[in-house]
Amino acid sequence: MSDTIFALATPSGRGAIAVMRMSGPATGDVLRALGVARIAPRQASLRTLLHRGRILDQALVLHFPAPKSYTGEDCAELHLHGGRAVVEGVVEALTAIGVRPAEPGEFTRRAFEHGRMDLAQAEAVADLVDAETAAQATQALGQLGGALSQTYALFRQSLLRALAFVEAEIDFPDEDIPDQLARSAGPVLEALANDLRAALSDAARGRRVRDGYRIVLIGETNAGKSTLFNALVARDAAIVTPIAGTTRDVLDAELVIGGYAVTLSDTAGLRDSLDPIEAEGVRRARMRALDADLRVWVLAPGDLESAAAEFVQPTDLVIQSKADLGNAVSPPGLETIGVSASDGTGVEEVREWIAARLARDLSGSDFPAVTRERHRRRLAEALVSVEAGSAALAHAPEMAADDLRRAAEALARVTGAIGVEDVLGEVFSNFCIGK
Repeated sequence: MSDTIFALATPSGRGAIAVMRMSGPATGDVLRALGVARIAPRQASLRTLLHRGRILDQALVLHFPAPKSYTGEDCAELHLHGGRAVVEGVVEALTAIGVRPAEPGEFTRRAFEHGRMDLAQAEAVADLVDAETAAQATQALGQLGGALSQTYALFRQSLLRALAFVEAEIDFPDEDIPDQLARSAGPVLEALANDLRAALSDAARGRRVRDGYRIVLIGETNAGKSTLFNALVARDAAIVTPIAGTTRDVLDAELVIGGYAVTLSDTAGLRDSLDPIEAEGVRRARMRALDADLRVWVLAPGDLESAAAEFVQPTDLVIQSKADLGNAVSPPGLETIGVSASDGTGVEEVREWIAARLARDLSGSDFPAVTRERHRRRLAEALVSVEAGSAALAHAPEMAADDLRRAAEALARVTGAIGVEDVLGEVFSNFCIGK
């Protein structure tokens, strides 16, 4: 990349401060063209920005010489006054000087290509920018700090160690190395496969933290789902009437409970209907119930035979609505909370129950959470190849080596670094080959 780019790093529109970023080899020349000379690296300096004899602004200017910058290139930041006219004037000046506007994500892409971060860390930058809850921010910061990359690095080290055993037996058969050395990779691969399975089994946790935990209210018509929905989101989001079948589509609301992002869904009452619109709503309700992380079965007095029972799992929650009317019957084996819309009884208890469930499901693990489907697919590919390589060790070391190289390639697509020199380095550092 030989060109120099710029972009506004703060939201567009009127504000106190607007930060314009630049990156590329011509950054120093651009600063001089704006009248900024002899500026100390990484120190904020107040300067008057000029272009073609016109004053653009008095701004704080910072220069970050390569390679100690976000992108690894020469970088600069112009901390401008946030008026629209000032920002537009600087944009026009930069364009006239020959700097081009950056494409989406281009600063972070350059940081990756210059080795300032790996792919997993680059993705964490986007997650951190989008974070709306403390849990999302914590997860993104951990990934940006290298927690996920360090885990993959441990997987990589185990894979290289096993591959070194196999490659040594294949490539150096006449050297003074133990017989059937490839079989020594078996325990290493078994442990690695177990770690990959553990990481994959935990992948849903990262997705739930990042994208939101899906909670679906299900039950019969007029059971009180929409009333509970409104109480939990603290606004009249759903229409509530005594007419059965009022809710005919899935209604979603984004909220935060216990520091975690939640998507709460109100659904159509589960019943057979000849009305094609209501029938479609019921179909969608059933699909949401199947895909939910948590189903909240809302039961009115006497609704114990609800069609929702077929979707409910032992860890789901039952809400006995209209608790002030009495006559509530709890399904056996399921935790139940009584709620009354008339006086608000039980609503806070439902929130606390959900918060505890979120903390149990989404916090704590032996592995940093896999946050993206791309990671999950690559880990699954690596696991398949590791298992195949392990099975081939005894009778076909060459095939095992091919499988392990495929596993290495799958892991490389996550973090972006593994090569033949790493394998050779492991071989020569562990065995006295060619002494």
